[in-house]
Amino acid sequence: MKNTRKKAIIVLEDGMVFEGSSFGAAGESCGEVVFNTSLTGYQEVLTDPSYKGQIVAMTYPLIGNYGVNPEDAESRKLFLEGFIVKENSRIYSNWRGKKSASEYLNENNIIGIEGVDTRALTRHIRIKGSMKTVISTEDFNIKSLLRKVKASRGLVGKDLVAGVTTAKTYNWNNSGKYKVVVVDCGVKRNILRELEKKDCKVTVVPAKTTAADILKLKPNGVFLSNGPGDPAAVPYVVAAVKELLGKLPIFGICLGHQILGLAFGGKTGKLKFGHHGGNHPVKDLETGRISITAQNHNFYVDIKSLKKSAVEITHLNLNDNTLEGMRHKKLPVYSIQFHPEAAPGPNDAKYLFEEFINNMKKKTKQE
Repeated sequence: MKNTRKKAIIVLEDGMVFEGSSFGAAGESCGEVVFNTSLTGYQEVLTDPSYKGQIVAMTYPLIGNYGVNPEDAESRKLFLEGFIVKENSRIYSNWRGKKSASEYLNENNIIGIEGVDTRALTRHIRIKGSMKTVISTEDFNIKSLLRKVKASRGLVGKDLVAGVTTAKTYNWNNSGKYKVVVVDCGVKRNILRELEKKDCKVTVVPAKTTAADILKLKPNGVFLSNGPGDPAAVPYVVAAVKELLGKLPIFGICLGHQILGLAFGGKTGKLKFGHHGGNHPVKDLETGRISITAQNHNFYVDIKSLKKSAVEITHLNLNDNTLEGMRHKKLPVYSIQFHPEAAPGPNDAKYLFEEFINNMKKKTKQE
């Protein structure tokens, strides 16, 4: 759809209205609105499968100034439901840039809205919480849009993983000392790149792959990826992980962390407005080290629901004291809520891939 820079409107579930101009595809879309605090990396945000079901508002006021390029895409397509910015740069200037953000949104049929007071929108979300929202470049009747957004389905209990996972098993690379099976709940490509850098041969499998089929691949370890939505809505992944516990080293990130929490017998819940962006402080309880981390999630694992006899808490979020990392006390299984692979975001936490490698190394020696 060609961009004609026409009027666009945003209507939140509670009746709050914001107006702007279209700079992406024309049309209408519903999703849960969230804000992202990253200063750069908008292409990685756009292509993160974890944003399936969500409309993303960027708090940084100028977006699009360095364009987009094929190398920085974190997945095969754009999965988010819409994109909101204060100002979309009319031009882009970067030696790696191949096209504009506006062209990128148009090609992928994603609505983009600019000219919005994103500071006011972010403050409203912080106070009221993330909520269902509709964005439109076609219908400007507020009562009509409000009916549509209230009739739409929220994130709780909705399986969004099915819409982002790979349709079939594939090999990311063809060599490596350690064979790793990645359960794709919406995996970012930089996670696969980091595993490859650590001398891993990576095989990616669909989210509904059973434990038996994973074991048939004879991996040295299993990685549980990030992904969108409610972890309680993907019981098939939780069931597979329960069967794998004690048989292989397991490492989970983001949704993978939440799935492990459920497999451990814990509970998950929904945050008021989630953690989205590249400036979240997390404390490593073992070393006392504080990392500035990249995050993207709306759900969390309830610390109080985990059995202290079985699970050790390793990381805490310093903004709200929510759980950011855990490790099984007897099994070679651990997980973190944030993104050590960054893309975008700081690289403070990349060292956390090492524990997974060491666990696989120990298992290999035992065999």
